Amino acid sequence: MEIEELQTRTDSRKSFYGKAKLLHNGNITELQSYETIVAEYNHKTNKIKVFGWFSNITARHINEFLSFYGFDKVTKKEMKNWENEA
Repeated sequence: MEIEELQTRTDSRKSFYGKAKLLHNGNITELQSYETIVAEYNHKTNKIKVFGWFSNITARHINEFLSFYGFDKVTKKEMKNWENEA
């Protein structure tokens, strides 16, 4: 498994200071916010899953993750009711 820090590209913050990590494992990349897996991207199917809403900071991590893979950012309500497998 390869681990890298999630970089800010669209977020106004300069960095997430190591609190958001991308865990690459084959065709799946998971987003770890602090110590929790909060989303995953399947490179083979081009589908993304968000596992709910956790906090404002984690929502920033999730939205940066979505943007990184070319998906639209989502609201708190959409994170709570995630069903999009674009």
